[in-house]
Amino acid sequence: MYDFKSIIKNFQLDGEFLSCTRYGEGHINQTFLLTMIKGGKKTDYILQRINDNLFKRVDKLMENIRLITEYNRKKIQARGGNPDRESLSLVYAKDGKPYAFIDGVGYFRVYKFIFDAIAYQNVQKPEHFYQSAVAFGNFAKLLAEFDTSVLYESLPDFHNTEKRYQNFLRAVEEDKMGRAESVRAEIEFVKERKDYCGRIVNLLKSGEMPTRVTHNDTKLNNVMLDKDSGEPVAVIDLDTVMQGSLCYDFGDSIRFGCNHADEGEPDLTKVNFDIELFKEYTKGYLSAIGDSITEVEKQNLAFGAILMTYECGMRFLTDYLEGDTYFRIKRPSHNIDRTRMQFKLVTDMEKALPEMEKIVNEY
Repeated sequence: MYDFKSIIKNFQLDGEFLSCTRYGEGHINQTFLLTMIKGGKKTDYILQRINDNLFKRVDKLMENIRLITEYNRKKIQARGGNPDRESLSLVYAKDGKPYAFIDGVGYFRVYKFIFDAIAYQNVQKPEHFYQSAVAFGNFAKLLAEFDTSVLYESLPDFHNTEKRYQNFLRAVEEDKMGRAESVRAEIEFVKERKDYCGRIVNLLKSGEMPTRVTHNDTKLNNVMLDKDSGEPVAVIDLDTVMQGSLCYDFGDSIRFGCNHADEGEPDLTKVNFDIELFKEYTKGYLSAIGDSITEVEKQNLAFGAILMTYECGMRFLTDYLEGDTYFRIKRPSHNIDRTRMQFKLVTDMEKALPEMEKIVNEY
């Protein structure tokens, strides 16, 4: 596939090349486990080819990651932790950059390998979900004082729900694939909830809600858990770190984790919002973030779960109307099945909102 020996010569690595094999289940970047050897001792690293089709400004993307990881490492070291284990840690290229560009091959980066830790793809037991909440709560607290103005917007307007709504209306109006009439109920579902779109966006614009460092992909598989204790070790995959709201990260975790069905499950009787898992996550998240959360953020945490699920469903529906050009599909109905699943969760969450808010207040 690649001439790995040639690629790694660009990085400040110690030892001789031993092996490099595909690693993990990520779909965006190509990830490899790189093993170096020196004096009989093996050292593992993560080597990634960065997807520059999605991330157009790799230099800016990697500057975000450099700023965040260096900041985190200093904070972790100051509190007596192990930054090589508790944070993603870059291995710099020989020219001092946090990445290397190999002409005709692409952009690459290297991270130190986080040892004795596991990333689970799905919530296998409530304890995993709780610990992922602790991890993301710790991540938010660690970066509470970080100057977000220095961050590049790697995916512009990613959670600008008002702009997502305008894109949706345009897709309905153009109806390129002639599908609008067959999904009229789903279109009306989005329109009926138009008022959701501006709530968090406007709180951020006005300054009533603080603009934070947000991860923007707060799934369980982006948390490394200790293989023995099960406790959180580090948050990984910082490609989508940008400015935003705590409610986005919290809400997307709930959207992903508080439902036992696979994404795109066509049988909606299998799709249900699990309030007990919501309670587990909320307890873990708030215990970790502590007093660095503001009152306005607390008041909107539960709503954030509804907003992120609504936004995600709207994006699936928009893509379906436009001809399935963004999200990868496995069958012609995949995006509309995904849409209906998200909207079923929205409906469940709307009914459960008073209880969700009560749980937030409790913890």
